[in-house]
Order: sequence, then C-alpha cells, then structure tokens
Amino acid sequence: MTSLSTRNAIETLCRQHQAVILALTDERLHIAVAEPPSVEMMEALRFATHAAIEVESWPPARLDQYIQAQGSGTGDETSARAGPADAVPERIDQLLQLAIQRRASDIHIEPQSHLIRIRLRVDGVLQSLPTHPADVGASLIARLKILAGLDIAERRIPQDGQFTLELNDRTESFRLSTLPTRYGEKAVIRLLQGSSQSVMLENLGMPAASLRRFREILSRPQGLILVTGPTGSGKTFTLYSGLSWLNCPQRNICSVEDPIEIPLSGVNQTQIHPRAGLDFGRILRALLRQDPDVIMLGEIRDAETAEIAIKAAQTGHLVLSTLHTNSTTETLTRLGQMGIPGYLVASALRLVIAQRLVRRLCPHCREPAEAVGHFPQAIWPGTVQNWRAVGCEHCCSGFYGRLALFELLPVSARLQNAIANEQGPDELAAIAKKQGMNSLFVEGLHCVNRGETTLEELNRVVGPENG
Repeated sequence: MTSLSTRNAIETLCRQHQAVILALTDERLHIAVAEPPSVEMMEALRFATHAAIEVESWPPARLDQYIQAQGSGTGDETSARAGPADAVPERIDQLLQLAIQRRASDIHIEPQSHLIRIRLRVDGVLQSLPTHPADVGASLIARLKILAGLDIAERRIPQDGQFTLELNDRTESFRLSTLPTRYGEKAVIRLLQGSSQSVMLENLGMPAASLRRFREILSRPQGLILVTGPTGSGKTFTLYSGLSWLNCPQRNICSVEDPIEIPLSGVNQTQIHPRAGLDFGRILRALLRQDPDVIMLGEIRDAETAEIAIKAAQTGHLVLSTLHTNSTTETLTRLGQMGIPGYLVASALRLVIAQRLVRRLCPHCREPAEAVGHFPQAIWPGTVQNWRAVGCEHCCSGFYGRLALFELLPVSARLQNAIANEQGPDELAAIAKKQGMNSLFVEGLHCVNRGETTLEELNRVVGPENG
C-alpha cells in the first residue's frame, strides 16, 4: 500500500506541474496532463515512486472539468485544510496559474461565515472553485497584500496595488483590490495583459467596414474619439489597439491611466496617484505642456476632465478616451449633462464607439436551434438562425472565449449641427440611423445568425430587442 508520505509527495509534484492523479497504487501511477510532461516532472515522479507511470494527454478544458468534478483535484484534500505558513505562497501560485490556464480575467477571494469562497471570472461569467476553511482566507489575503506592497495590518479600509510574478517561465502582472466585508477582507485580483503583441486593430474583431472607418478617423491630426460601454466591455483594449496602430517615432503619444494595464513601448504612460495629488485633471494639464500629438485618457470621469479633453482635441491633438454610457447617442447627451456646451462637443468629437463582449460558441459542440423571426422589420427582416450551447471537453458550458460587438457613430456634418443645437437623444438616434449605423443588438443578431453566439447570450449582455 502506498504510504501517506509518498502519496503527499506525488500530489505535491502533480500540483506543481498542473497534472491530475487518475489512479495510484504500489504498481501503477496514472496521471493526466494538458501539456507534454517535462523531463523534470517525470524524473521527480520516478524518484518519488517505483510504480509504472502512465500519462494521458487531455485538453485543458477536460482537465479543468475533472478538477471541478473531483471537488479539489490533485492533492486539494491536503490544500483544503489549513496548512503551515510556508504553504501559502505555493497556494497563491497554484491559484494564479489555474486562473491563467482557464483564461480568467479576475479572481475573487470572498470570506463567508464558515468558509472561503473562490471564484474565477471566465468569459465574463463567474465560476466557483472548491471552497477552503475560513482560517485559510486571512493567510491568502495577507500573502497577496505583501506581494502588492500593501499594509497587511490595515483591514478596515480598501487598498489597491499591483504585483508581478514569474509563473511557468513567464512574467505575469496582477492588480489587487481589497475591501472590508462582514466576515473579513475580500480580495479581487485582476489579471493584467503583460504583452502588447496582441494589442492590434486587426485583433479587435471589428467588421471590415467599421475597421476602415476607425483607421481613417485615427489618421486625423486632431479630434476626440470616445469608446463607451459598461465595465468589462473591452473599452481599454480598444483604446490600446488604437494607440498601438498610431505608435511610431514620428508621434509623441502620452497616456493618463488608472492603472497602466498594458505597457506599450514608445508610449509615455503616466499612472494617477491621488494621494500624491496626481489626478486625471492635473496630469492632463501637464501633458498639454509636453508637446503631445496623441493623448489617451483612461476615462472621462467629471466635467473638469471632459472640458480639458475637448479643449485639447480642439487645439491640434488627437484625444482618445472612454465614458461609461450604454450607447453612442447616449454619449452625446451625457457630455451635455456634464456641463459641456453642445457647440464645444460638436467641434471636437469625431467618433463614438459603443461596445459589448458576448461569449463565443464552441465550434466543436454548438447545435442549431429553432429559427427566430419575431423581430420588427426595422430591426431584422426575416428569421435569425439561433444556436444552442451544448458543452464538451473543449469548452466551458458550450462557450469558449468572447467576441466584441461594435456600434460606430462617426460625427457627420449633419450630426454636428444637431449636437451644436443640443437636440434630444431621439433626434440624434434618428440621424445616426439614417447614416446607416447598426445598433449593438443588430450587430449581435448578425453574430447569432452566423453561429458565433446565441440569442440568449445576446439578450443577457445587450438586452432584448435593444435595437
């Protein structure tokens, strides 16, 4: 019979190399891995056991599903118990590696009355991991606060920080936010994109005609481009893609961000620091004395920032920023509500992009569903071929990854006049429709009809018949 110490050693090795144990006896060790097993791993396993080693290669999604089905996967029976302090860094590394493997955008560590709940946000949806005893949570969060340079003794106020780690021979960046709750501190870790290689306009998934229009307006020497949508809709990625396309030695590109999410070589990126008096407005005013050609402002948060951004766009600068609104036409009225006169908005604004992210159907298991034809003629004539998310070893609940929906509103001469005259949202929407703008919902229906997502997913993200 395999001894407890031998089994613990094998479980530890498997956790370190992202493998799961399928069977373990004195004669046989059967494991599954997503990547080809390394020489180091096989040598360590042979040293730990004299049993014959059998290795299966599984898709990453199947490996994840097995771990979830087992409740705690390889060795989590050990890790679910409160262990010694020196095991905490290993637990954190394993959690971060799992989040990267599953393509998560965020990790939530949440104290409950008798346990710690850990969830990953994958493709915009939270997924639960095995729970931990309540006494494990404090040590996990203390370790994260040390990594992010936060005050581990301060548990009464929210704290924010960033850190980087070497995981699987790659440097990964993370942002940590803590918040006091009823049962202790809650932590959310945002996984930051560490490379600018994928930040290209071609990777946005924007339709060809919209992409050509976006490039054309980016090529102009001055004006304001706004990207709108709720948190988590991909606005920042769109801004970075625009900056990446503009980035060349002949342009001085500066950004004000909170925080800097993707380092871009050749771009002068400044992070706000409110406690030191460095807010958006102060840095933006200083940037205007830095001879910029292009300015990226992470977010227009108030009237002061909006006014500076618009004046910069009027005086020979190309300004890119984001705003939290639901549609392109709502953006035009929101600026007016912030106290910006219509004539200033009309003279500076060149393009508004509204966007959302919907989950993409897994091509391996999607199935046609009943065609839908109840939409008004103005939204969609005829029927839309709907699809069903089934689920298989390649995906998570029938979806794999996300795709972006874009609503582009170039500011034409007619729209400029309407904005300057401060016309209402209905009039602005009518002009936008006459210009040929498709709403987010209509763009989503095209994706549904092509089998890229489902009508249920479109309704979840955009809203039913939001056309």
